[in-house]
Amino acid sequence: MQRTASLEDRAMTVGKIEIDTLVVGAGQAGVAMSEHLSTLGVPHLVLERSRIAERWRTGRWDSLVANGPAWHDRFPGLEFDDLSPDGFAPKERVADYFEAYARKFNAPIRTGVEVKSVQRNVGRPGFTVQTSDGVIEARRVVAATGPFQRPVIPAIAPQIDGVTQLHSADYRNPAQLPAGAVLVVGAGSSGVQIADELQRSGRQVYLSVGQHDRPPRAYRNRDFCWWLGVLGEWDAAAMKPGREHVTIAVSGAHGGRTVDFRGLAHRGMILVGLTQAFEGSTATFRPDLVDNLNRGDENYLALLDAADAYIERNGLDLPLEPEARERFADPECVRQPLRELDLVEAGVTTIIWATGFAVDYSWLPANALDANGKPQHQRGVSAEHGIYFLGLPWQSRRGSSFIWGVWHDAKYVADQIAIQRSYLQYRDADQRQAQEADAPTLGTQTAVSA
Repeated sequence: MQRTASLEDRAMTVGKIEIDTLVVGAGQAGVAMSEHLSTLGVPHLVLERSRIAERWRTGRWDSLVANGPAWHDRFPGLEFDDLSPDGFAPKERVADYFEAYARKFNAPIRTGVEVKSVQRNVGRPGFTVQTSDGVIEARRVVAATGPFQRPVIPAIAPQIDGVTQLHSADYRNPAQLPAGAVLVVGAGSSGVQIADELQRSGRQVYLSVGQHDRPPRAYRNRDFCWWLGVLGEWDAAAMKPGREHVTIAVSGAHGGRTVDFRGLAHRGMILVGLTQAFEGSTATFRPDLVDNLNRGDENYLALLDAADAYIERNGLDLPLEPEARERFADPECVRQPLRELDLVEAGVTTIIWATGFAVDYSWLPANALDANGKPQHQRGVSAEHGIYFLGLPWQSRRGSSFIWGVWHDAKYVADQIAIQRSYLQYRDADQRQAQEADAPTLGTQTAVSA
């Protein structure tokens, strides 16, 4: 394994240097990429504008834990030695994990350096990379900045005096918000966890629920991550048609529990349909709440059915769990869904937009992106020769979004880089003969006298 630098070098100035491969970003994707490049002996440098795994430390709410258990949400080469395998790592512990993993192989990471632009060289190979701390000449560039780059707040967001609005990326804890009720828009993993935390703190919460998948946290003594693995779901190569904008509602909070929207409503949360528009201080919602909940139930029950069939087919001795199929009765907010809500009259003082993120690769050559600014790639290998991507959802499979999935995607991308390097080491027959003729003779007496 080649070691090109050390973590202790990370505060050094970049200046102007040349490197074979530059990795941009030192989150889980960048650390995984560095490990595989190191194993293959590829000289490289990883630049991170903040700290290693900074998004885990400061880009999430305070109480966040990993959505997968510790045995699953990790790289193959290091376990969480201070957690139960079935526990869920707090966000700070996840960040510490990646720092420790980088130290394992002396990753060449330099922090506090932001990449400003990457431009293809003309008449010579590689790219000129402008950074906040100098210029780098790189033969290849890996964009390992992940999918959570630019928080998205929809254009329908209103301007209402006395109502604070923030994206879920900026939410930290209930004490951060002004007193009053809260409307959470978006019921994926982030939205439902934030809504649950706010309700537990004593707030009146309105949760806007769109289309979603709702897997069981665990079933018949196995976590849903295990079930998706043995059922082959993690290896699905493409999203099912029509499911491109469907979020997943899953949580590791409070030891890991299945998300149940009707259960939240029976505790006092008010569920509404997809947020459609605002007129003055009045929000309007689509009449789709019941349909969205029913489709989430269908997704939930389909996984239970598939798990039961797998157990029977393989003769596994796993305990029955009939209570998993029990369902709360529809609460009032589901039987009579609100179509509109005057925020001022309802005492809503905060809107939290849990509405996802957009990518921002404007610093890369235009040919690496499509007309919408999204990566053009095949399993992370860009249409722009020498540019690679890592950390994208569905980069190669459904599991690409998870920590272990990033590690496996990084291995593939690193292998492609090594293949390209091997082509550049080719010498034709004339070159080999010339070099062999110029090579010094080893030994001066090889004959044996008779």
